[in-house]
Amino acid sequence: MFEIQNLNVSHGLIPVLHDVSLEVKKGEMVALLGSNGAGKTTLVNTVSGIYKPSSGSIIFEGEHIENKPPHEIVKRGIIQVPEGRRILPYLTVEENLYLGAYTNEAWRKRKQSIERVFALFPVLKERRKVLAGSLSGGEQQMLVIGRGLMAMPKFMMFDEPSLGLAPKLLSEVYRTLAKLRDEKITILLSEQNVRQALAITHRGYVLENGRIILSGDSKELLNNETVKKAYLGV
Repeated sequence: MFEIQNLNVSHGLIPVLHDVSLEVKKGEMVALLGSNGAGKTTLVNTVSGIYKPSSGSIIFEGEHIENKPPHEIVKRGIIQVPEGRRILPYLTVEENLYLGAYTNEAWRKRKQSIERVFALFPVLKERRKVLAGSLSGGEQQMLVIGRGLMAMPKFMMFDEPSLGLAPKLLSEVYRTLAKLRDEKITILLSEQNVRQALAITHRGYVLENGRIILSGDSKELLNNETVKKAYLGV
């Protein structure tokens, strides 16, 4: 469904990604792992059309999209749930959600979509009329996931969903991600939290200094000696 081939990306004159290749099959949940500064956010933003690669290919459902602008990529069903939550604090929860229904089709089906979001996150239904800025950090994370779902995505990319969350809220967000996985939504999960990510994904790639250094089944990676030493403190 989704494939990156030999992707190179620079910020100005500084190379950030080097010959990155990976794939995500339809219905898979795949982890993109690495420490802060490894290049994970750059990769996600390049797929979203925010950055342009210096070389390489991004292929979605058989079509090259590496030179498409962000709004065209969204129309194809690729949605990013960004790092840092990025809600609009002075709009209500409901208004923030409706902003996610960007395409014509998503807007037509917004009422069905919002009920699906409320079924996943009952607390958002309870607080639908309050300003989004008054939500807790965990509730805001639920809101941005819900906003992404409002676009009726074919492929979702999550950038550091665990960032800044208390353990209880982290568990709640990951339970939601597991529900999305079980619904066969195709997902690329970019995370520093290696143990948590590998616990719910099918496969994973480890990104270090802008290069893929390891890939494989999530259970195998969890038991890999390099991963244990570098990311799990074992």
